[in-house]
Amino acid sequence: QVQLVESGGGLVQAGGSLRLSCAASGRPSINYAMGWFRQSPGKDREFVAAISRSGGSTGYADSVKGRFIISRDNAKNTVSLQMNSLKPGDTATYYCAASTSSAAIMQLQQRYDFWGQGTQVTVSS
Repeated sequence: QVQLVESGGGLVQAGGSLRLSCAASGRPSINYAMGWFRQSPGKDREFVAAISRSGGSTGYADSVKGRFIISRDNAKNTVSLQMNSLKPGDTATYYCAASTSSAAIMQLQQRYDFWGQGTQVTVSS
């Protein structure tokens, strides 16, 4: 089992940047494929980015491709999401998730077994 804690959210102006971090405790994070999801009020939670256990493979939602970068440091049991050129539409609660699935990259939230509590990102226009 792994526990996930997100940090780094906040208020930023459109065009700005934020870096979210997810700290994993319990079982080492290298045992899990990791992902970031987000949810805005009144909307379903949606996939943002995912990274394989080794960090060698990544995947992104079309809406963030070219602006967001997911990375991981297995020595520190952390996963990060660098968010650049932020838009008001990126405003959401961002969740870190871990999967025990053998697949490298997963976009379906049903494939993830463990979730953090979320961190709020607000982008003002």
